[in-house]
Amino acid sequence: MEKENGRENNKKNVRSKYRTEYSGDHNFDYKDPASLARFVSDAGKITPARISKLSLAQQKKVSAAVKKARNLALLPSGTDAYDTAPRPELICPVPFEV
Repeated sequence: MEKENGRENNKKNVRSKYRTEYSGDHNFDYKDPASLARFVSDAGKITPARISKLSLAQQKKVSAAVKKARNLALLPSGTDAYDTAPRPELICPVPFEV
């Protein structure tokens, strides 16, 4: 390992705490339920930030987008709905493009 300023440089071995595919100013669109379904569990609950590896600001944006999509009936809103409702259709061909 190289030494910088008297310390070892261990950046190779350090894992990032957050997802790298989403920038800090990424806009989660409520009109794309297929990409939002990635952050909703099978029971219909929004996945917590410690599991989805999103920052606090990103988690707030995701939860606001999921709630708005539920109000517009783009995502099912209850546990019973997840038993009978089909998975959301893909709107864009590349849903996770950043």
